[in-house]
Amino acid sequence: MALNVLGLVVMAAFYLLILGTGIWASMRSKKAEKKYLGDGMEMTLLAGRDINLLVGIFTLTATWVGGGFILGIAEATYNPTLGAVWALMPVPYVLTFFLGGFFFAKPMRQNKYLTMMDPFQQKYGNVLSTLLIFPALVADVLWVARTLVSLGGTMSVILELSYFYSIVISSVVAIIYTLMGGLYSVAYTDVIQLILIFISLWVCVPFLLTNPHSLDISLTAYNQTFQAPWVGTVEPYEAGKWFDDFMLLALGGLAYQAFYQRILSASSYTQAQVTCYASSAFCLVLGIPSILYLTPPYISVIGIGAVAAAVMSSMDSALLSSASMFSSNIYKNIFRKQASDCEMQWVIRISVVVVGLAGTALTFLDNSVLVFWLVGVDMSYTIMFPQLVCVLFFKVSNGYGASLGYLMGIVLRLLSGEPLIGLPPAIRFPGCRMDQEGNLIQFFPFRTAIMVTSLLSILLFSWLTSILFNKGLLAERWDVFKIKRKEKPTAAAEDERSDSGNEEVSTAKQLLDTTTSF
Repeated sequence: MALNVLGLVVMAAFYLLILGTGIWASMRSKKAEKKYLGDGMEMTLLAGRDINLLVGIFTLTATWVGGGFILGIAEATYNPTLGAVWALMPVPYVLTFFLGGFFFAKPMRQNKYLTMMDPFQQKYGNVLSTLLIFPALVADVLWVARTLVSLGGTMSVILELSYFYSIVISSVVAIIYTLMGGLYSVAYTDVIQLILIFISLWVCVPFLLTNPHSLDISLTAYNQTFQAPWVGTVEPYEAGKWFDDFMLLALGGLAYQAFYQRILSASSYTQAQVTCYASSAFCLVLGIPSILYLTPPYISVIGIGAVAAAVMSSMDSALLSSASMFSSNIYKNIFRKQASDCEMQWVIRISVVVVGLAGTALTFLDNSVLVFWLVGVDMSYTIMFPQLVCVLFFKVSNGYGASLGYLMGIVLRLLSGEPLIGLPPAIRFPGCRMDQEGNLIQFFPFRTAIMVTSLLSILLFSWLTSILFNKGLLAERWDVFKIKRKEKPTAAAEDERSDSGNEEVSTAKQLLDTTTSF
């Protein structure tokens, strides 16, 4: 097949539109920065904690509805061994946003953290928090890889453009506009990208349903035709695995910095909640077209625009997410506490480039969207999620418990095996059996079991060490995490917490202002 010239022209126009929006947003951020009296990093990473409500909804939705979301659903639906019942992404994401808005938004927003790792650093210190940052950074790099893989594979099929050039061009464009304007550029390009995703996906639907080269989807849903029914089935022995995958996607997303970057950029806790709840509805709506299949060539060009927009919207979020954790929690808080705003801007830019290059390099090792998706979210779910729950909601948690939970999560996960990367299981949970390809598969919800084990380990060992040190059963000189009971909070600290709670008084006015100023 010849190169699809029309498709290339459309894609070039799309990239110019995104790049132009990013440049405009960076100019707007520069103007806002001159008026902003706070920290320069706060402006770059969180848009001065004053992101518009509608922009916040668009950027949170666009971050989750990425190329991995669209093509991951399609890949699972039309895999003869899976089917639509295994294309779990939309529904768990609704749970992600509701749990995030109801439980996690308040402590993160009211404490005015800069990143998801701030509560760890404040409570456990620099050494342990640095170790905890590692799986979060790896998950972000895998996020970059999976979004680029989804675009490279699609463009190579529809446009007949080289897989290599598709990935490199997309990566370069995303890196450039992320470098230019930080969260401002990312958020406002997400607005354009989400609009393009919505229009492009739903314009394809009539053609998908009336394509003469495909059978009626109501016939292929439950009947054997060219392949197994696309709805798929969950056999009784697969129920544990299905539940595990559902919980992995629902709760694993709560341990991503990109999620909290949107929460922390809101002007109030209530605005952060509204952002989460509204985004959950968009995820459901945008998941439907991905299940459908064939379109005419000229319509497929529109579809590739949707995939490209989705890829860019997720990739820029992962780039800024990892850059924010490294620059704030490692470079500034540990190595260069007196670093100037100018120096930190360069650290953020270099971090964006490094993460972008690392994620791009990984795309040439594997071309499956689901591999990068599940491995990345797996690390967030089994390792980071129990740590985040404990540090935010359980005062008893301390560095000793967190260390044990961290080690147990990593060790148990490695011993449980992972067929996606060719790692055989050393621990065989109930129901472990061979698949048709000869791989040992864990059908027990082992990742959920590891997550719960890690969480309980953190709490129990924290409680035990707290008793040992506070009762004097262990000498204070052995207390490396300084958990020995301290004095009660001072009146000044109590007043400070009281003042932080008063920010919700003006929430209605803030929401009105942000909506009307969009």
